[in-house]
Amino acid sequence: MTQTNEMTGGEAMARMLKAFGSGPMFGMGGFQLLAFYDAARRLKLDHHLINDERCGAFAADAYAKVSGRVGLVDATLGPGATNLVTGLIEALNAGTPLVAFIGDTHRAHSWKNMTQESRQTEILKPACKELLRIEHTSRIPELISRAFQIATSGRPGPVVVDVPEDVCHGTLPFREEEFEVDARYAAAPGIRCRPAADDTARAAALLAKAKRPLMLCGGGVHISQAAAAVSAFAKAQGIPVAHTMTGKGAVACTDPLSAGLFGRYDRIANGLIEEADVLLVVGCKLGEIATKRFTIPGKGKTVIHLDIVPEEFGRTYRPTVTLWGDVREGIRDLEAALAGGAGKLASERRDYVASVGERMAKWRAGVMERLTSTETPINVARMLHELNTVMPADGILVADGGFAAHWAGLLYDTKQAGRGFVPDRGFASIGYGLPGAIGAALAAKGRPVVSLTGDGGFNMSLGDLETARRMGLSFAIVVFNNAASGYVKALQHLMYGAGAYQSSDLAETNYAKVAEAMGCVGIRVEKPDDLSSAFRKGLEPAGVPVVIDVVVTRDPARMLPAVDNRTVTVKKGDRVA
Repeated sequence: MTQTNEMTGGEAMARMLKAFGSGPMFGMGGFQLLAFYDAARRLKLDHHLINDERCGAFAADAYAKVSGRVGLVDATLGPGATNLVTGLIEALNAGTPLVAFIGDTHRAHSWKNMTQESRQTEILKPACKELLRIEHTSRIPELISRAFQIATSGRPGPVVVDVPEDVCHGTLPFREEEFEVDARYAAAPGIRCRPAADDTARAAALLAKAKRPLMLCGGGVHISQAAAAVSAFAKAQGIPVAHTMTGKGAVACTDPLSAGLFGRYDRIANGLIEEADVLLVVGCKLGEIATKRFTIPGKGKTVIHLDIVPEEFGRTYRPTVTLWGDVREGIRDLEAALAGGAGKLASERRDYVASVGERMAKWRAGVMERLTSTETPINVARMLHELNTVMPADGILVADGGFAAHWAGLLYDTKQAGRGFVPDRGFASIGYGLPGAIGAALAAKGRPVVSLTGDGGFNMSLGDLETARRMGLSFAIVVFNNAASGYVKALQHLMYGAGAYQSSDLAETNYAKVAEAMGCVGIRVEKPDDLSSAFRKGLEPAGVPVVIDVVVTRDPARMLPAVDNRTVTVKKGDRVA
């Protein structure tokens, strides 16, 4: 006989999360979801109070990016719900599996000026992949199952579950079997699909004839958990790999096949793209940054585009062949189609592959003066060089929006394939660095986590340093302290000249002292020779976050991410940085 238990809707919510084996959840409670919070306590869900709901969404996003599992966040109605918008759009644009629960008004009193009432579902709907409103307590198991399925299928994304007060607090009998779930949807990709066989054959034929093929890998490689497959394919076929910021780690940056970042900032990749006879675009949207405002690749290139989202085909560049499917499965099918001649092709491309390593070595030699600069305030290139030297192979680097992501995207080297670099490039919002470190540290327990953020970004999320300390998390957060909204100031300098700065300066602040006042470890670095020891200390488990406050250049002419601090000619309508 089926066992029936009477429980609140909040308990049914908590039981569904337990059934999915859910990881950490971040939220700030309110009356509407109190029944859920009570059940979370009794059922021992891994739930953590966050000090800002936006940071909760960012932490859930980073957890999901690193683990592949569904990130979880909750918020009370009104300002709690609307504070999620920025984090939800990051997840939507980045393809991050996330489920957000928001409380809503009691339906018997909706639209009677209930406290904090707003049209929150209308506000959040464009910020998520799907919004599900639960209209009856009995449907909680069904619709939470659906939320996980949507979040992890196709291009993953955030799903918002709107729970009215009376639905959460209402009490009903539930059968045990209602809490049985399909475990595939606990992580992304929940299900996979393959490109059409005819399209795969056409793509394989083009690659088999190519003398100078090049792969352009985006974040879809990591969403598909396909880095191992991409690395094996590239090695077997003798195809170099360039990457976007989110695609870093498709192959190890230290691999001889790595051509580094392409697009707005690059080492050698843009030149290789120009010379390539076939480009294999893998899990990449070819957006503005990656294409240097839609100028790369040049017109007329033979392009094979593999992606899970067909709407991306032709959006910014018309491909020769489209492969609609999961990245891992698509790469495996291409590998199978080319298996017979793989050895011959790799042999024929040996000199081509070797030239990539030679170009990279030449690039590195040409910028070594910047990478080893002794100037003060500290050159950011030197800072990244020192971090590369001490970061272990299994380390994870989180990068905030703006300078942090661009400098690290250009100069940071992953030492193994996989998601070892976690930038918030879906929406590129600043303020991600600290909550991103929280999520990454929870997703990869035992692995060193370092986060890069600007002083402006750190200011935006500083309150959740208390959250990380309360949780006993060990990670290092490196603050680019240039006493400015650096990107804005650098662009003002570039476009309008020296001294033409408006609303881009910050007060000089010692963030090491701020960290100490909040019960964390603080280290102030003003000399480049002190960077290595500071980073090594930051990598040691401390039981609390370590804030490394690095005083970097104040010269806006030298702030833009480029180790050669190149001179740029700005034409009307250009976006050069």
